[in-house]
Amino acid sequence: MIRVRPAGPGDAAALVALAEEVGREGGRWILAAETWRSVSDERRYLRTVQRHPDAAVFVAEDDGRVVARLSLSRDPHPASRHVADLGLMVAESSRRRGIGRLLLEQALDWARTSDIRKIELHVFPWNEPAIGLYESFGFVREGYRRAHYARAGTYVDAILMAYAVVADDDADASD
Repeated sequence: MIRVRPAGPGDAAALVALAEEVGREGGRWILAAETWRSVSDERRYLRTVQRHPDAAVFVAEDDGRVVARLSLSRDPHPASRHVADLGLMVAESSRRRGIGRLLLEQALDWARTSDIRKIELHVFPWNEPAIGLYESFGFVREGYRRAHYARAGTYVDAILMAYAVVADDDADASD
């Protein structure tokens, strides 16, 4: 049974293990190539997120085991506080089961209650399964960033994708 819930400090070890597992995969899906932050740093981060209204971390559990993570954070600049950045990772053994979609739906719920109008993410151009998920959900490609990230000693490109939580014709910057 899949369950989506807010992450808490007690999830730190499971989330570090998930990130390290995904980071070691041959597909090079996330920025972390081999190591993630330490469990104590992750625990500190999750405590901070719990107290901060402009960020959230959610996990998906499968029979009590953490198999996916979604993080969101509002852009701190006053002119773009209506935008949030999204990160998503799913354990290889749990992909193609609708877990990513469940987490994206949770992200939309959080965005709507947090007055977020747009969700952005970066995805590596070779991560076709993730691009397919995002596009099927309604994300659109907004740009291509060449050599945007340093990963494992080399510079890699990223595709910028976004989802309009509020339709463009409903948007009014004076709200």
